[in-house]
Amino acid sequence: MQVRKAYIDVAAGQMHYCAATGAGVPIVFFHQTASSYKMWLKVLDQLDLGLPMYAFDTPGFGGSFDPDGATSMPMYADWMAEAMTALGIDRAHVVGHHTGAAIGAELAARRPDLVASVTLIGPLPLTEAEREESAKQYGPAFLPEPTGRYLLDNWTYMSFGEEVDDPLVLHREMADMLRAYLSRPFAYQAVWDQDFTAAYRAIACPLQIMCAADDVLYPFFQRAAEIRPDAVAHELGGGGNFEPDLRAGEVADRIAVFIRGVAA
Repeated sequence: MQVRKAYIDVAAGQMHYCAATGAGVPIVFFHQTASSYKMWLKVLDQLDLGLPMYAFDTPGFGGSFDPDGATSMPMYADWMAEAMTALGIDRAHVVGHHTGAAIGAELAARRPDLVASVTLIGPLPLTEAEREESAKQYGPAFLPEPTGRYLLDNWTYMSFGEEVDDPLVLHREMADMLRAYLSRPFAYQAVWDQDFTAAYRAIACPLQIMCAADDVLYPFFQRAAEIRPDAVAHELGGGGNFEPDLRAGEVADRIAVFIRGVAA
C-alpha cells in the first residue's frame, strides 16, 4: 500500500504524518515512545478495509514539532484532536500502542465526538504507586556526549534485552529515540502523571484491547480486561514491545475484524 508523508499546521507548530487514501471513517494511529509513524507501516500495508488511514508523529518525535517544555497527556490529546480537525477528520477509529494507547484513551475521554472506536495495544491502568515506581525506571533523560557511551546505553534500554529477529526494527527505533532525546522524558512523565484508569473507564465508544504475553505491559493488560469486561480483549501471539512490527498481520487482522463489527 502506498502512503504519502505530509505536514499539517496546529497552533503550536507542524505535525508530521503519513496517510493512505480511502473512503469512509478514517483510522488514526498513535505510536509508542520513542518511536514515530514508521512503527505502523507494516500494519497499514496489511490492513485492507478501504478506509483512509493516518499515522501521526507525536509532538517531540519523528518529524513533528518539539514542544516548548514539559508536556501532559491532555496536551498530547488536544494536539492530536487539533491535527485531526485540521485534516477534516470529524470522526475516526483510534489505534494506539503503549504511549499511543494512553493518548488514545485520553482523546476518547476528552473528545468523544471525534472517536468512533478505540483499539489500545498495551493499555496501562497503573495505580498511583506503580506510576511513581515506573517514573524511576523508564524514560531517563540523556544528552549526547563525546565518548558515545549514551548510544550503547540507549540501545540496551530500548531493546529491553529482547531478541528481535529483525535488527532493522531496533535500528529504526534507536534512530527515533536519538532524535527524541529532548522529548522522551517529557512523554514518559506525561504517562506517569496520567490517571489512565479514569480516562479508560470514561471511554464510551466500542473498545478493543490487545497485548502480547511477552510485552512488558502484559500484567496491566489483564487488569484492563477486568476493569472493562465489555472490551474486546485479544492476547497477541508475541512481539514483545514491538507487536505492530513483529505481529503486523495479526494486529491488522484484529483491527479489521473489530472495525467491521463496529460498522455493522
